[in-house]
Amino acid sequence: MHTGKKNRGFTLIELVVVIAILAILAAFALPRFAQLSEEAHQSSIRATAGALAAGVALTKTQWVSNGQTAATDDVQGFGNDNVDVSGDGWPTATGGSNDADMTAAPCQQVWLGVLQSNAPTINGTNPDYAVTTQADADGDPGSDCVFTYQSDGQGSTIVYDADTGEIETTIN
Repeated sequence: MHTGKKNRGFTLIELVVVIAILAILAAFALPRFAQLSEEAHQSSIRATAGALAAGVALTKTQWVSNGQTAATDDVQGFGNDNVDVSGDGWPTATGGSNDADMTAAPCQQVWLGVLQSNAPTINGTNPDYAVTTQADADGDPGSDCVFTYQSDGQGSTIVYDADTGEIETTIN
């Protein structure tokens, strides 16, 4: 009978080579994964700003289609028929306010009224966006709505000017 040598597993050199290869792959992959997370946050902000801009434009379009030429409460045919607009047709609230001088409460109402049920959160514990106002950047009287993205802590913002319907995004 012939007794042969049996394989008992990997040699130490084989294990060291495999570990070294895994370490090299991890060194290249981990920074890429970290960067993907930041890119995802930025894409989320851009998508939300685009949805807000589209909702604002659709509100004005519906206001024009309804033949309106003055400030209007509850634009019919858009969303839940509860968005109020200024004399220029830009959303200003959902609570019966047509004043383009925005405060935090009307800003929240515009956000929820225009974006509707799929809106990122602006209230409650750990909201996606914090709502504040700032002086109107284009010199018009009143204030603009500022929605600051909270999830990455970078201070990126979406600014809505109710005087002009303009949406400005700043990504940090």
